[in-house]
Amino acid sequence: MKKIVLIIFFSFLVNIFNFLFAENTKLQLEIYKNLRCLVCQGQSIADSNSDFAQTLKLVVNDKIDQGKTEEEIYDFLRSKYGEWIVYKPELNKHNILLWFLPYFILIFGGIIIFILVKKRKNQRLN
Repeated sequence: MKKIVLIIFFSFLVNIFNFLFAENTKLQLEIYKNLRCLVCQGQSIADSNSDFAQTLKLVVNDKIDQGKTEEEIYDFLRSKYGEWIVYKPELNKHNILLWFLPYFILIFGGIIIFILVKKRKNQRLN
């Protein structure tokens, strides 16, 4: 009977440990994929094997172990390396044009196409 209780207890502990470890791993991967490697510049630190990326992974792991949230980690890294290190930058007055320019171009292009199609249709009718 004691063996069964011990087996159940240890299996319960293992399941709790796996759950907690899986959550940390998921958070780590999410953060890694959203941070740009400053050496490779085209890769996230999840994809990069540079020394900078490895060091940044250690920093992220330390911050997670300290109980920091994802946003606190991003804020810390933004303060050290600038906004460029994050793939999803915050909306502010310095980058508002980058956020909304694609939408303006899409709308403007749609209006031009609509006008050209309407003009061509009118020419065919005449």
